[in-house]
Amino acid sequence: MTEDEELLHAFDSEVRTVSPDESAGSTVERDGPLFRRAGAGGNGNFVLYPHLGGLRGEELRALIARQVAFFAERGQEFEWKTYGHDAPPELPQLLLEAGFAAQEPETVVIGRAAPLAATPRPPEGVRLREVKERADLEKIDELNLAAFGEKFPGMVDYLVGEVETGTLVVLAEAGDQAVCSGWLRFGPGRFASLWGGGTRPEWRGKGVYKALVAHRAQAALARGYEFLQVDCTEDSRPILERLGMSSVTTTTPYIWKPPTE
Repeated sequence: MTEDEELLHAFDSEVRTVSPDESAGSTVERDGPLFRRAGAGGNGNFVLYPHLGGLRGEELRALIARQVAFFAERGQEFEWKTYGHDAPPELPQLLLEAGFAAQEPETVVIGRAAPLAATPRPPEGVRLREVKERADLEKIDELNLAAFGEKFPGMVDYLVGEVETGTLVVLAEAGDQAVCSGWLRFGPGRFASLWGGGTRPEWRGKGVYKALVAHRAQAALARGYEFLQVDCTEDSRPILERLGMSSVTTTTPYIWKPPTE
């Protein structure tokens, strides 16, 4: 296998085979080949699996329908991520038929933590701070409005739950203003994963995001992790590849939302 193929095999076998963590108020259940996570307050709802056990046709439709029925009863949306190297090829079409909406494709990027930890420090005037308090997590909620043009419902409660299960949340600030944020989940095996990364438009291209990656890579190394993994957008992918990470596959999130009256 090539190095990229080895990274993908390790990701499939070490990350996608493990039941998600249960944060405060969340539940994780097994349904056939997949894990179903219902997050606290309706945040962090998703399914996870290494493969679908060869299910196709009506059996696969039934599996999808059970997940929809579960979250429909709760009146909550949830995410089903497909991967470019997975079988069966008809899964995306079956999800669309079940009422899911495809989101923008993402790229799964993996790199070794050690070289990533050596990237530049933040630019002058910017400090990185590991945060846990709700007031700081609320700053991230406000930052999302500037970075993405919208807030995400329940984001603060979601981050509170993440912190409670050991996720490391890092805030980049210029004075009192939050300019970038990201968090690091300490996963199974040799993998930790990077999340977030929203940056104020006026601070993009100045090295803040790179510094945030380096800080989290250092934290991962300190805990004995070998690899960092990201599901990234096209905006982040070139930055991460320049830092030495490898694009190993694609992933497309499919979102199911309960009907509105």
